[in-house]
Amino acid sequence: MKRIFLLMTACVLILASCDKEKVVSPNDLPATSTSYINTHFAGQQILQVVKERDDLKTTYKAYLNNGTKLEFNSDGEIIDIESNEALPESVIPAPILSYVSTNYPAVFIKEWELDKTTQDVKLSNGLTLEFDKNGTFLRIDD
Repeated sequence: MKRIFLLMTACVLILASCDKEKVVSPNDLPATSTSYINTHFAGQQILQVVKERDDLKTTYKAYLNNGTKLEFNSDGEIIDIESNEALPESVIPAPILSYVSTNYPAVFIKEWELDKTTQDVKLSNGLTLEFDKNGTFLRIDD
């Protein structure tokens, strides 16, 4: 019984130690991420970068001085953008931008997320729209 308890305790400690979140220097961002920020968010300053390791997966979260949060995968590719302002059109895939501007002309996109099979955008009116990888509209997400 004592062995089982020790084994379970060791497993919990090992699993808990896998989830790490650490503030790092903006220089620790992958070059691809830095280039992305310089291209699409010119004039914005990186206030903080958080490197997160979760289940053997590494991500970087960059917080900009305008309140925008960008999340990158370990290769430096963008996977999530959140802002209270309109996102730059250059960060939204063209089919999604076209769909939103045609069907929701009075609102703007304030969040974009790339999942394994879909892309989601949150609009300034609170609606979340789901698209496939190619940018084809699928549905309004609750």
